[in-house]
Amino acid sequence: MPAEIEPSVHMRLYALSKRQFLCVFLIFIVCFVITVIIGALGPPITVTFKQTASDLSNKPTSIYMQSGPFHLLSPVVSTFNQQMWLMAKILVHRAHNGKFDVKFKVGMQISGASSESKTKKSFESKALLNHISVVGEHNRSRELRCSDQSCDEMILMHLGFLDYPQFHITMRYYNLDQSELNNHVNNTIFYFHTYNPSFTQLEIWFRFVFIILTFIYTVWFIHGMRKFSLRDWGIEQKWIAVLLPLLLLYNNPLFPLTFLVNSWLPGMVDAMFQATFLCGLLLFWLCLYHGVRQNDRRFLKFYFPKMLIVGLIWISAVTLSSWQQYNELQDPMYNYKLDTGNFTGFKIFFFCHWWNLCVISNIFGDQSLCRAKEYALL
Repeated sequence: MPAEIEPSVHMRLYALSKRQFLCVFLIFIVCFVITVIIGALGPPITVTFKQTASDLSNKPTSIYMQSGPFHLLSPVVSTFNQQMWLMAKILVHRAHNGKFDVKFKVGMQISGASSESKTKKSFESKALLNHISVVGEHNRSRELRCSDQSCDEMILMHLGFLDYPQFHITMRYYNLDQSELNNHVNNTIFYFHTYNPSFTQLEIWFRFVFIILTFIYTVWFIHGMRKFSLRDWGIEQKWIAVLLPLLLLYNNPLFPLTFLVNSWLPGMVDAMFQATFLCGLLLFWLCLYHGVRQNDRRFLKFYFPKMLIVGLIWISAVTLSSWQQYNELQDPMYNYKLDTGNFTGFKIFFFCHWWNLCVISNIFGDQSLCRAKEYALL
């Protein structure tokens, strides 16, 4: 017979009157509405700068439009712009309208302009030392989907962190003259997307306020529960004591280092903190969902199988973000959607280990974990 759980500390939620419960609910609604209003009336998340291929050349020809080279100059940026995307939209003119796909290659060379010397500096090949690797010219495949007189926007480049105030980009199209778009490219619109510095400042203040509020509530909760033995805590109270420090990590006290340190490391730490909190929240719901019908909550039988499964999800999330960050540092034109070989192999690895862990959970008698697989994947 499984051991019965001892009576836990009575939660204050169960002792609230209708009026008190209504006040708590109204406070939550008011805070939610204020947050929505701030988000709606606040600054836009990104800012966009537009350049056209026809403006980059004094005498644009059809050969120039479908091959280049296009010499682009990015807008002046700072660390508060956080990241930069370069996107392109190709405009075509064809006698026969319809949908069609075109595969071609894009070559790109990037150099950064130093604010001190005002000269161009090519990125070094040692990407992890603070720079993005540009040795000669990057060359990546792109698939273009066109309909009627225009094509879909495509991402050409992504810089995960900005270590120069301005960038010079030289770009070429390859094999576009051997496709259906031969002599049909009318123009190309280039878009530089960056985070809005005003939004970044708002994000810093939001994180700071919620870090302070989370810290105050954590101290207040631990102070209120210190007079009770840990053995008398309920499963919800124990998980609150775990989730509150994880919430501090989710708000990331180290976030200002993103703007103070010229490195990719603060961004990686922020992604790891977010993955840790979300996996901890998933583990909480799994334990709470299974704990409703389970009285025997010994660590090896109750918590260990769940920690294995959620730990695998955490490793997968951190590995994917690290892999994408590493490849973007090596090649700004990297796109995870085109990295099908490594991505397919990683999916096979993930699901094989998932089903192995389901077998382990069946051995431990925790069959509800396999039934909760769909919720975990979401």
